[in-house]
Amino acid sequence: WSSPMYAFYAPVPKVDYRDGCRCHVFGCMSQSNETPCGHRIAHYLDTKDAQSMSNLRKHAQKCWGEDAVEEADEAGNVGAAWSLLKGAGSDKQNGSITAHFACQGKGRVTYSNRQHTKVKAQLFAIVRDCGYKCLMKTSWPSCYIPSPSTVARDVKTIFEHTCQCILDMLQSHDRELHFATDAWTLPNHHPYVVVTVHFEENGKPISLLLDIVEVAKNHTGQNLADEF
Repeated sequence: WSSPMYAFYAPVPKVDYRDGCRCHVFGCMSQSNETPCGHRIAHYLDTKDAQSMSNLRKHAQKCWGEDAVEEADEAGNVGAAWSLLKGAGSDKQNGSITAHFACQGKGRVTYSNRQHTKVKAQLFAIVRDCGYKCLMKTSWPSCYIPSPSTVARDVKTIFEHTCQCILDMLQSHDRELHFATDAWTLPNHHPYVVVTVHFEENGKPISLLLDIVEVAKNHTGQNLADEF
């Protein structure tokens, strides 16, 4: 019980029996954004590699990062490593994305190249898609995914707040504001017009998109003749 790897897990493991085999179950003590890791690792006691720390080390590298594991090794024992991690708190956690998504075992690597369907192209319904949930929860099973109605409400709130911030900023600007328009037609023959504003703030040029509108009819000679 002197290995520094024990410092990354709860001090008292749970004794369990799985398929008639006795094992110690270690709970990871990592915590990110007030969300505990919750990962459990079973250490079997009746196998030839009962003294091996490889499974504990692999998860610590994913959850805490290479730097934290190396510092724990340099500490020499579980007591010194525990004091080091406890004093630093979450600052020692720097788990790298390469460790999180590294291929485990010799299983076949699979991927999906299926194009988005009509339902998946909907703006807020994507959060209900099984593939999206799998992607978001990969390496973070406790990741919270809100409902489509919650996402729609929050987007509307952010949009309204942003509009008000831009309005206040432009009204309080004491220099010139340059407005411009641009129009183009998409490959699906839908024409659009945008309104932009350009100004200088603290010596830096700033360009903002104010609005984008779909034009009811194409800007053609026939439509102009019919209109005027």
